[in-house]
This record gives sequence, C-alpha cells and structure tokens, in this order.
Amino acid sequence: MSADDTAAREAARRTARWTFALVSAGGVVMTLDVTVVNVALAAIAADLQAGLSQVQWTVSAYSLAFGALLLTAGALSDRIGRRSVFVAGITLFTLASALCGLAPNASTLVAARVAQGLGGSMVFAPAIALLAAVYEGAARQRAIATYAAIASAAGALGPVVGGVLVELVGWRWIFLVNIPIGVGVVLGAMTRMPSLTPANASRKLDVLGALLAIGVLLSLHYPLMMGPETGWGSLQVLGPACVGVGLLFALIASQRRPGSMLDMELLRIPALSGTAALGFLARMSSLGVLVFTTLWLQLAAGGSPMQVGLRLLPLTGSLLVVGMLMARLQARFQAAPLVASGFALQGAGLAMLALSAAAPQVPGANFLGLVLMGTGGAIIFPPLMGMAVGVVPPERAGMASGLTNACYPLGTATGVAVFGAVFSSRLGTQFATAQLAPDVARHTRAAVETGQFSAVESALLPLAQTAFANAYMAVCLAAAAVCLGGAMLALRVLSKPAPRASRPAVRESSLSLKESP
Repeated sequence: MSADDTAAREAARRTARWTFALVSAGGVVMTLDVTVVNVALAAIAADLQAGLSQVQWTVSAYSLAFGALLLTAGALSDRIGRRSVFVAGITLFTLASALCGLAPNASTLVAARVAQGLGGSMVFAPAIALLAAVYEGAARQRAIATYAAIASAAGALGPVVGGVLVELVGWRWIFLVNIPIGVGVVLGAMTRMPSLTPANASRKLDVLGALLAIGVLLSLHYPLMMGPETGWGSLQVLGPACVGVGLLFALIASQRRPGSMLDMELLRIPALSGTAALGFLARMSSLGVLVFTTLWLQLAAGGSPMQVGLRLLPLTGSLLVVGMLMARLQARFQAAPLVASGFALQGAGLAMLALSAAAPQVPGANFLGLVLMGTGGAIIFPPLMGMAVGVVPPERAGMASGLTNACYPLGTATGVAVFGAVFSSRLGTQFATAQLAPDVARHTRAAVETGQFSAVESALLPLAQTAFANAYMAVCLAAAAVCLGGAMLALRVLSKPAPRASRPAVRESSLSLKESP
C-alpha cells in the first residue's frame, strides 16, 4: 500500500470517528430532552403557575413536533445533504433550548418545546444514514449498535440528569445545559463531518409531499395528545383525526407523481415496514410508560428529583452495558430472535414493576423490573436501526431512516395517551369509590396526576398512594401486553430474508470503512 493510500485511509478513519462522535452527541441531547422534563414537572407547574394540561403539553409538544417533521427531514437530507439538515437541526434545537430556559410563562415554554422538537427531528432523521455512509459491513453494525445504546441510555438517563439539575440549580438548567453542547456539535459538524452530498441532489424537493407528510403526522399526533384530556369523542380529537385520514389519502395520491418525495415501493419491503411497526411498539411500551414510572419512583422517593434519578440507575445502567454488547450479539444471532427476546424481557420487566405496585413489600421487584426493561430496550433497537437502512438502496437511506424514526415519537405519544387514559380511568374509579366531596376529590386527583403528593391532605395521603399504585399497576400490565404483541410480530416479519442494498450513491463513498468507531 502506498503512502498516499495509507494517508487517505487514516483521514477516512478520523472522519468516520468524528462523524460517529458528533451524531452520537446529537442523539444524546435529542433523546435526553424526551425524558429530562419528567422529573421537573412539579417544579415547572409550581414556578410558572401551570395547570395539568400545560404541564402535559410541556412533555407532549416536543414529541408532537419531533414526529411531525421526521419524514420530511429524512427526504430532505437525501436531496440537499445530510450534514446540512443535521447542522440546521442542531442550530434550531440550541436556540430553542435557550428560549425554554428563559421562558417567562408556560405558553412560551410550550412554544419553545415545539421548536426544540422541530430541530430534533432534523438531527435524528439523517443520523443513521450518516453513520451508514462512513462505515460498512460489520463496522457499520457496530457503529449503529453503539449509537443506539448511547441514545437509549441518554433517554433513560434523562430523569437522573433532570433530577440533579432541578434539585441543585433549578429546572431551567435542564434546557440551558444544551446550549454549550449544541454549539460544540455545530462547530464540529461544520469542520469535521463530510457533507455526504447524495448523487441525486439535483432532484427538486417535493414541496406538496413535504407539507402533506407534516400534516398527516401532525394530525395523527394531536388527537393522541388531546384524547385523555378532552375525551376521545370530542371535536378536538375527531376533527384532526378526520383531517389526518383525508391528508393521508392525498399524500398517497400525490406520491404517484414522478419526482415525488416518498418512494412508495419502500413500504412494500416487509423488513422495512416491520421495523417501523416494531419501533412504534417498542417506544410505546418503554418511553410511553416512563413518565408514569418516574412519578411512581417519585412517590417512593418522597418527592426528591435527585432520588428519582438515582432510583432509575438500574434502567440506565442495563441499557448502556447491554447496548455495548449488542454488536457481538448481532454477529451471532439473527434480528428476529433478538428483537423478540428484547420485547419479552421488556414485558417481564413491566410485569415486575406491576408486582412492585401491587405488593411493595416484595424485595427487589422495582430493581429487577428496571433492569429487565433496560436490557430489553437495549436489545430491541440496534437490529431495527441497522435493518432500516440495510434493506434499501443507500441513496434512499435518509428516507428509510426518517420513515422508521417517525414511528418512534408517534409510539411515545401513543403510549403516553393510551396509558394516560388507563391511568386516569383507574384513578377516577379509586376516587369515586372513596365518596369524597367533589372539590376535595378534584384537588387531590390533580395533585396525584402531577406527582405533587405534598399538596395532598395528610388524612387523604394513604388513599392517594393506594390509588396511584393501582393505576400504575394497570399501566404496567397494559404495556406488558403490548410487548407480547411486539415479540410475536418480530418473529413473524423479521424472519424473512431481507434484500441486499446496493452500494452507496454518495460522492464521498470512499469514506466507508471496515473499522469500528
């Protein structure tokens, strides 16, 4: 090998490592902000004089905006360049984080969270495609598995980080801490990350398709957010849902034109559509339950945000440790049994958490439940992420990544909505049987729903704790049933051999490496 070849390979290694580090840093802050707010809800409600609906929207607005733009951002990255979309997303996210930290009222905070979600979608959509472009073969598998482990651990670490920051310096710093990280990622991406301009960059953006895709995803998310609050038969739910169905048909019709944004043929690949559905179920049964798990641990910890974070360490630690082993597991086992076993472990963890709610005296139930949930989550996502970009032509990797990633926040939003309805219904039943005065029951229930047990009258505290435990147990059992369905679906749709994708159609394709990050 000549000196020039050696130098070129070394430069490619450095570029790939920088790309991995920057994409991972972006994934950390984006995923962290899905869950970091959970332990700060009580502090935000008290400081900004926010009601239950505003507190819920502080969480939901991020996922709503995040999911709405993912599909469009993925298609956009295939046309104008994945680095360009990635940098624009980090920039918007960083500016929005500053606005969140300085928000004078709840309405401003919710609006800033929407902007955060839009930026996050532009970071996440091209992430896997960026890694797939600079690694190949086993090295690509290792890079994606490591990225998935880091991002998943960040999501689980959110309540830990949030708890420490809320207790030591205040809730605003859960957003302000993103600013130096975001600035560093932007500077690094502009100087160290290859642009990876696709070969089809000359194709025009399908503006109509992009707007319809945003409308469809927004119309799917919004009713899920509003259903538990306004009722599933309300105009605020049925109206957007009907609009969403109409927009979906319009999107399908529009994508039959030449040069359209979506490649409808991709949806006929069972492995790709299967990974999208499985990602939806996995997020529904994990992050969709995490907000209630956080409140449950807050009750056990006496309301201390820092203690809540520490009690979640078994979940975070197992996600990270098992995630780092996933490259070896993927080398030995096929995707179908791996993903199915991940769902089974996650379901078993949820069953243990339900047991801890039903029988708090059982030693170690909480700990074991969190470990099993983390282990299952760590096993599920790397095979899904790798398969999403591995079964399509590389010039459509951004679209495939965006398509599957769009299902993640939709799954989270669906989980929060569906399990929130289960939680609220069970709470309502518990308080109804107690025969309290209407005003007292309403005040106590509102305090329990937001985890503010200190606001509950001491005489009613045992009732509130019992009601919360029963409601949380119902949520865990419902989520365990979702995991059972996920395991069965994985064995069905991932067992079929997937087609091999063609070589990358990017100008910097020489950057592909056979070395792990």
